Amino acid sequence: MRCEVCGRKIYGKPYRVIIEGAKLLVCAECSKHGKIVWEEESKTKPPTTKPKPRLPLTQISNKKTSGNIVDANLELVEDFGLKVKQAREKLGLSHEELGKKLNEKVSVLKKIEAGKMKPDNALAVKLEHALKIKLLVPTAEEIPKAVVPKPASRELTLGDLIQLNKKDKEKGETTERKQS
Repeated sequence: MRCEVCGRKIYGKPYRVIIEGAKLLVCAECSKHGKIVWEEESKTKPPTTKPKPRLPLTQISNKKTSGNIVDANLELVEDFGLKVKQAREKLGLSHEELGKKLNEKVSVLKKIEAGKMKPDNALAVKLEHALKIKLLVPTAEEIPKAVVPKPASRELTLGDLIQLNKKDKEKGETTERKQS
């Protein structure tokens, strides 16, 4: 058995100690760095909390998105970076101030303004509220055009040549019959 602090082999009885909140099996030398625990508490005490009842998957919600649910039928406007930059400057906010207000990194905001990064819908909603601008618009659903099958533009295979050859022979036989 090895000491969980120094890694040396433990000769004799190992000590169970608490060092900075962690329960460890250590040698006599390392036991001086923590509080010695004589019995393991987790085995002797029954659990005091009742397990929570499980919810069906339809009722489980993500904690991050439960506060602000964003419609999936929305898309980002084309010039989102320019709009964010103009609105931020109009309000007189620096990148740092806007970052603190939105709880976002300054580098992320700079990349969005430069158009190097597209914000996800949740961040776009935060930007809309903070800067009083419109970044998400309903998606323009394209009407599907009638599907017209294209003619097969492929090269001839050996099977195609054999069939053409058979057709030519049949035509030749019918023309010979007509001539005779």
